Amino acid sequence: MAESKPNNGNTDWQKTWRQDPAAVADLVDAMTVEREGEAQQRHQQLLAKLRREVVEQPTIYLGTGTCGLGAGAGKTLQAVRDYLEQRNIDAQIVEVGCIGLCAVEPILDVQLPDRPRVSFKQVTEDRVAGLLDAVLQAGTVPSEMTLGQFRSEIAEAWADVPYLDEHPFFAPQTRWVLANCGVMDPTRIDEYMAHGGYAALAKALTQMTREEVCDMVESSGLRGRGGGGFPTGKKWKFALNTEADQKYLICNADEGDPGAFMDRAVIEGDPHRLVEGLAISAYAIGASKCYVYIRAEYPLAIRRLEDAIAQAEAAGLLGVDILGSGVELKVMIKQGAGAFVCGEETALIHSVEGRRGMPRPRPPFPAIKGLFDKPTIINNVETMANIPGIVANGSEWFSGVGTQTSKGTKVFALSGKVVRTGLVEVAMGTPLREVVFAIGGGIPDAKAYKAVQIGGPSGGCIPAQHLDIEIDYESLKTVGAMMGSGGLVVMDEATCMVDVAKFFMDFIQRESCGKCIPCREGTRRMLEILERITRGRKKEDGDGALERFKGVMYLERLADVIKDTSLCGLGQTAPNPVLSTLRWFRDEYEAHIYERRCPAHVCPELLTYTVDQELCKGCTLCAKTCPGGAILGAPKSPHTIDMDKCVGCGTCLNVCRFEAIAVD
Repeated sequence: MAESKPNNGNTDWQKTWRQDPAAVADLVDAMTVEREGEAQQRHQQLLAKLRREVVEQPTIYLGTGTCGLGAGAGKTLQAVRDYLEQRNIDAQIVEVGCIGLCAVEPILDVQLPDRPRVSFKQVTEDRVAGLLDAVLQAGTVPSEMTLGQFRSEIAEAWADVPYLDEHPFFAPQTRWVLANCGVMDPTRIDEYMAHGGYAALAKALTQMTREEVCDMVESSGLRGRGGGGFPTGKKWKFALNTEADQKYLICNADEGDPGAFMDRAVIEGDPHRLVEGLAISAYAIGASKCYVYIRAEYPLAIRRLEDAIAQAEAAGLLGVDILGSGVELKVMIKQGAGAFVCGEETALIHSVEGRRGMPRPRPPFPAIKGLFDKPTIINNVETMANIPGIVANGSEWFSGVGTQTSKGTKVFALSGKVVRTGLVEVAMGTPLREVVFAIGGGIPDAKAYKAVQIGGPSGGCIPAQHLDIEIDYESLKTVGAMMGSGGLVVMDEATCMVDVAKFFMDFIQRESCGKCIPCREGTRRMLEILERITRGRKKEDGDGALERFKGVMYLERLADVIKDTSLCGLGQTAPNPVLSTLRWFRDEYEAHIYERRCPAHVCPELLTYTVDQELCKGCTLCAKTCPGGAILGAPKSPHTIDMDKCVGCGTCLNVCRFEAIAVD
């Protein structure tokens, strides 16, 4: 019978926590007590076992993060359990987070005794039996499903099986924040500790002062990974040097940008890295209370984080007198409703306080007067996840990677029109072309690259002529974009850039908190102008055409007013998608405005459908499915389209089997 992993969805961690309490105590004790001789040897053996450098029985790893579950990993998991039970195979099942290559989920790994772990792609429930028959029964590795094998200094490598770190998706990456995601069991604190976890916390508490921690983070060059890129250590010192009877730390895990899922994946796949980062950060600024502000739409991430906090408290790594240092920290989870505006610091603070999430003028800045009017530091998940590595390895280690002004790595959520979608972590300064074409595999269906939207609704588009731009904070600003939280959406030649601008402006307008007039009314006016640009003549009456041209003339001027007068950073960056697309794709705007034509054939009201009389067979399928009754013609005779009735839905184009429908 297979030894199945307990249900990770069970929040009663004391009933599901499988690690040996004595082993955890031994790992905690080893942080502050140097081992020698036989004790050190036993300790190293324990670490090797927990890291699964070798296994005593077949072990099956399955990515059950949100993306994996969405691809059918839940059914795959049940199929694995059924397979092992029916064949009476003694094997262990380990549920892990997302390793990042979301395009080929579900991802399943198999590790045999004395053999390295091998990763397989697209293991849906119907492919489980064949795969496990090959690996467990025949001892072979099916090449058509193989992603690669893990490197091992102990186990005998599989012949003719490539290494996973040589895969085109992983080879160019520098995985620091994502190092454990998809590799280790995120529900076990002992596994995290075996990979070096919480050693940085022990170092900070027992060997460093608060000032020294802040100095190390500042000299490392770490900048906030959530938006503006303010130097993290410098920000911490504001709070550290402010006298107060209570200080707070807030981790922003709200992640409101469309197409962004970095924070969710880190928490689901390696929650203890975040908890350790929180503990070190809180110690550095003198905070004894920490809030993790996370959207309620992330139930799996919330459960994983709750379990990690409970385990850390049980091990004495959170709570009162952490590791005998006298330091105290209480970590609490605050669930938000997913409002985009709560990504702004002061709006987030108001939400944590139980008030409506709306920004306030600054100064005073939160580091001086924040949550409950006390000094408060707010950093996002990725920023916090970088802290343990910096403290453990030193500031020079971190600053040795990146550019002159942007140090370390950056995690991106790569999505859109690209072959390999997923989570990507690259060194600062990596060319955008390498991310899209080397890691992402380029544009599918042999279509041409058009642009990348980076930085979410507050960011901008980067066209083909700037594909070789280095990804760092300053370089992106030169082309009208910004780093933002890390959403990176690739668009191909079939994308209408006016429609892209309209999408983001609609999102921003709906997410505006409404407190200040420039953002509330200005974004609405910009959206109305974009809607007029993409509207056909049939829906214009009176002075509609005149208003259309007048609005276009004021579009850039209106954007500048919004940028200059909005209250918070979100409002000030709201026009960026429009300004960016106007800057690089003005010809598309002109085609929409002057020719009433959408070059990408996306905007339905500007499309003209015609029937090729020579290709049409008169099958009547288009006429039967046309919702507007615009297609006329007798059976077995060429049809025609009445454009006065045509609604531009494109149904005729989709159903025609003879390619007789043309669109312009």
